[in-house]
Amino acid sequence: MGTSVPALRIPAGGGLPVLGQGTRGMAEDPRRRDGERAALRLGLDLGLTLIDTAEMYAFGGAESLVGEAIAGRRDEAFLVSKVLAHNATRSAAIAACERSLRRLGTDRLDLYLLHWRGPVPLIETVAAFTTLVTSGKIRHWGVSNFDLPDLADLPDLAGAAGLAQARQVQTDQVLYNLARRGIEADLLPHCQSSGLPVMAYAPFDRGALLRHPALADMARRHHASPARVALAWVLRQPWVATIAKMSTPDHVRDNRAALDLRLSEEDIGELDRAFPPPTGPVPLELL
Repeated sequence: MGTSVPALRIPAGGGLPVLGQGTRGMAEDPRRRDGERAALRLGLDLGLTLIDTAEMYAFGGAESLVGEAIAGRRDEAFLVSKVLAHNATRSAAIAACERSLRRLGTDRLDLYLLHWRGPVPLIETVAAFTTLVTSGKIRHWGVSNFDLPDLADLPDLAGAAGLAQARQVQTDQVLYNLARRGIEADLLPHCQSSGLPVMAYAPFDRGALLRHPALADMARRHHASPARVALAWVLRQPWVATIAKMSTPDHVRDNRAALDLRLSEEDIGELDRAFPPPTGPVPLELL
């Protein structure tokens, strides 16, 4: 197992690692904190430099945990955090970002996302992101839980806010896994054709997928875990990265190994029969 993780090219240039460590559900139990911190550090050792968090997770506690894990290793990490929709006004988003930076113990984020679209006009949020890019507090910005009509609203707003073309939206983080394939009908093809990376969250569907008989059978044939197969299925898609919660060192090693698992056309066909793709547009699902 090497330490090099492939990356997708984002519109502004540079790379977005295809597999990263998610932190939703972490930092909620003090008894697990040492193990979670060790898992994040092991992930860095194994090349899983993308760490995704949010001000919402554990009410900022996940960001503090990440800050502990990357202490002394900030330059190794590709840090992603997210601002809540109700904090997405021009002034509140800047303040929220500054709070996140303090919890993370860093002076910059590599990617800052609007967690979902809310009542705040998008032009205010884009203006805040513009200020944060200009001040060096974030390198890039993107969105989360945006469906196709929401994405369509962004280009004109970015221009109106004075943001350079090279620094517009860099990713859309959405729910995508074997059991939640709705984005394949329209959102995913649009992003793939326009070179906008999709960052898939909940690749195990909060654990429900890992108990599915079809996935378990395939995992046995590949001498792998169901989690590894589920990740390999997501990662086979062009322009798709994914983040998975890896709260123990064993989970980190197993998930990292998904990069070395290749599913055959027969495997994909079998999974299509067990988890049929959409036959038409599906409203974007959230978890």
